[in-house]
Amino acid sequence: MTRKIIFVTGGAGFIGSNIVAKLAEDPSLDVVVCDWLHEAELGKWRNIAKHPIGDFVAPEDMFEWLEKRWRDVELVIHMGAVSSTTEPDADKIVHSNFTLSRDLFRWCADRQRRFIYASSAATYGDASEFDDKDDFESLSALRPLNTYGWSKALFDIFAARQATRDYAPPQWVGLKFFNVYGPNEEHKHSMKSVASQIWPKVRDGHAVQLFKSYREGVPDGGQTRDFVYVRDVADVVAWLGNSEQVNGIYNLGSGHARTFEDMAKAVFAAAGRTPQIEYTPMPPAIRDKYQYFTQAKMERLRAAGYNQPMTALEDGVGEYVTRYLSQPDPYR
Repeated sequence: MTRKIIFVTGGAGFIGSNIVAKLAEDPSLDVVVCDWLHEAELGKWRNIAKHPIGDFVAPEDMFEWLEKRWRDVELVIHMGAVSSTTEPDADKIVHSNFTLSRDLFRWCADRQRRFIYASSAATYGDASEFDDKDDFESLSALRPLNTYGWSKALFDIFAARQATRDYAPPQWVGLKFFNVYGPNEEHKHSMKSVASQIWPKVRDGHAVQLFKSYREGVPDGGQTRDFVYVRDVADVVAWLGNSEQVNGIYNLGSGHARTFEDMAKAVFAAAGRTPQIEYTPMPPAIRDKYQYFTQAKMERLRAAGYNQPMTALEDGVGEYVTRYLSQPDPYR
């Protein structure tokens, strides 16, 4: 009997590999990973080493592979992207985050295969409200602060417009990820979560540095983010894979804004250490573009039927530290 195939681009990356781990728990599925692994010493291959996968496909061979197996592919989960907000090559960003996404969307529409993709909270720019309205006018009104956010917003607009023209996959869902943290982000270097970046100093008994505030009424370290545990992200994607009736673009965060100081204290607490926090000047180049508040409004995803609770920051960080960061093998 032919098994169902779920094709995951970026499947060896941080979020993608956690989705692969979740889906691979189902023996009825063949989870196919499409990604580059780069240098072996970077350890990206370890993100998927513990899980059975149906195949491994290089991105340049993606469409050839899909054309050969399209009848067996039920769902494309598109997590592949240039995710660095500081990437200087705008053409590289647009090709990866818009052009490739557009071509996959069209392929899924033509072959009538379902499509779930990664959008980003960076599409909101310096918004004070985070309503995940997915109509064309609302999406077009957003003003991202960097090329990464703009590239993601550009594809959201494209997908929403195609849906109004009845040229869309039978299911299409965009997920605006907020600040995701958790296992399998070791390869991300400077783009790792705060928890991962400060862990070595916490482990070794040193102080950690957070940015000073340059906004009245916001204390140093008091800038907030919606930190969401990657396990919750994988659970939502798996639920969507079984919820073919759900379409549109949705926020995916915890629904609660927490400070960077809260995050740092949670890491110290998980390590059983007294918090040692110092505040360092924010680089002038990013001061005018820095977001001081993000918080996902989750009502639309809840209304669509997702009813599982999101992991509280202290619980997620506690698990991340004790089960992964503090272990010789930190990979999920």
